[in-house]
Order: sequence, then structure tokens, then C-alpha cells
Amino acid sequence: MRARTPPKGPAGKHGGLGQLRIIGGQWRSRRFTFPDGPGLRPTPDRVRETLFNWLAPYIEGAHVLDPFAGSGALLLEALSRGAASGLACDLNPASVASLRGHLATLRCTTGDVRHADALQLLAGQPLRQFDVVLLDPPFHQNLLQSACQLLETQDWLAPDAWIYTESESAPSSLGLPGNWRLHREKHTGQVHYALWQRG
Repeated sequence: MRARTPPKGPAGKHGGLGQLRIIGGQWRSRRFTFPDGPGLRPTPDRVRETLFNWLAPYIEGAHVLDPFAGSGALLLEALSRGAASGLACDLNPASVASLRGHLATLRCTTGDVRHADALQLLAGQPLRQFDVVLLDPPFHQNLLQSACQLLETQDWLAPDAWIYTESESAPSSLGLPGNWRLHREKHTGQVHYALWQRG
């Protein structure tokens, strides 16, 4: 959902719409708008570029899960770069409708977007095991640790899955599952981002 404290002041520069650009892959440089929401903060281009450089050897053919989709930037980037399928969900119906529209525009039939609460989804029966999971939940709501525990206990993850996290705290302080190995980490401003591999 990419949520943080929303900026004060007038509506966004684009009349209440944010903008995103797909950085790489078959849809490189395609641009889309998405509806602003309270505190919606798409993963910045430079962070997405770093993340997908990290994932470059693993993303093609991967089954990708994005439980806090927000603008959909991470899901679209993964599919553009050759992911075999993508499942996303978000609580904001406008975000869900927008992302479904982008997939239709791209004639992409491998992306599925659901209007759902991420933790409720993850607490249920897994639809499959996923190779790559992209976790950027709203900050300051204690969602990340719960989501990670559900991924493990409910068997959503492939044996050697890769998990990306964005958080307001350093990765070492998150208390994530003990069988996850921290592969790479960086931070920019107040955002810490990291890539983990399930062991």
C-alpha cells in the first residue's frame, strides 16, 4: 500500500493522480496514473531499480505475490521483467480498479488483482507457493511481521523463495522468521529496504 503520513497541502500535481513509470522489461518506459490515497507512496524509481537488479537472476518465470499492492508499481515491474504470474491485493477499491485497468491496457493475462485485506488473504489457504514476495505494507501499523509469519505458517512460500521488505525500521530489528537469510539491504531517507532468501 506504500502508506506513510500524507503530505499536507493541495491535491497532487496531477489532479489527485499519482504517476508511475515501468523501468525495465517488455513494458519499459510505459507510464500510468493511479489514484492518490491517504499516505500512498509508490516505491521510488531508484529503489525499484535496485530491487530488480537484485532480483534479476530470479524474476523470469517466477510466481510473484504482492499483498499490499497500492499503485501496483512493483507488480507491473515484475511482470514486465518476465515473471510467470503475479497476484496482488489491496484494500482500496480505487487502487484495485486502477491496477486492473493497467493490466488490461497492457493486455496482460498473467496478473490477478484482488480487493482484499492482506492479512486475511495470507491467513487463508494459499493459492500456490510463490517464488518472490514483495512486501511494502503501510508503515507504523505493525503489519510486516504478521504478514511474514503468515507467509511461513500458511505455506505460501516456495522452498527457496525471495522476500522483499520495505520498513521504517532497520531489517535487523524486524524479528522476521529465523529461517530467512538477509541477502541485501539499503536505506534511503526514512525507508529501509531489504531482500531475504528463505532457507
